[in-house]
Amino acid sequence: MNAARISSTIHKWLALLMAIQILFWFVSGLFFAIAPIEQVRSEHMKAATPSAPIPIAVAAAGLQRISSAAPGERIEVRTMLGRPVALVSPMSGRPRLYDLTEGRQISPVPAALAAQIAEADHVGEQRAVRVRLVTEESPEYRAALPAWRIDFDDGANRALYVSQDTGMVTARRSTLWRVFDFLWGLHIMDFRNHEDFNTPLLIGATALALVVIVTGIVLLPSRLGFSGWLRRRRKVSRPEA
Repeated sequence: MNAARISSTIHKWLALLMAIQILFWFVSGLFFAIAPIEQVRSEHMKAATPSAPIPIAVAAAGLQRISSAAPGERIEVRTMLGRPVALVSPMSGRPRLYDLTEGRQISPVPAALAAQIAEADHVGEQRAVRVRLVTEESPEYRAALPAWRIDFDDGANRALYVSQDTGMVTARRSTLWRVFDFLWGLHIMDFRNHEDFNTPLLIGATALALVVIVTGIVLLPSRLGFSGWLRRRRKVSRPEA
């Protein structure tokens, strides 16, 4: 059995075995190339909020109000819904969020406040239609926990996640993102978590696909008729006995 015949057999059966996954790779790759990543991440739906600098005197007075609170390794002063707040992050344990105007602890952020934060972050006049607490990671959300999921009825099934500890929007999800994530899981062959692209399944499938390509290259001369042409040329040039 010559090399072309062996390559043909290997190529045929491996191509049949790998056809679906190769189709997934091409379809998902085409989708990734077409879909604008900023729309996948819903960055275009993020409201433009002008920066609101906090005067040092206001920050100092607010920090004085919370001076009796438990110490933290790091303190971040920022605004939230137009009010100065401080995020105190200890070396261990959950961070704490304080209202510097009143000196009271805000975290864990309640559902109503989380909805206000999400609505202020979302472009337009959309209002939250559902708020629910998320306490476990999922393929859709792997950021800070616990967090509030705030759903909007904006035609894209958009959901914003707000950390219960920091009051910050930690993720934006939509139908487009979910399609992207589903295809990404097919692309890297991590069908459960959609994030591990070093799985033995992907490595094995890629190796088999490489064999399909190599055997296809070996078959190319015969498929183009070059091998038959070469045999005829040799026969013509062979001297007669």
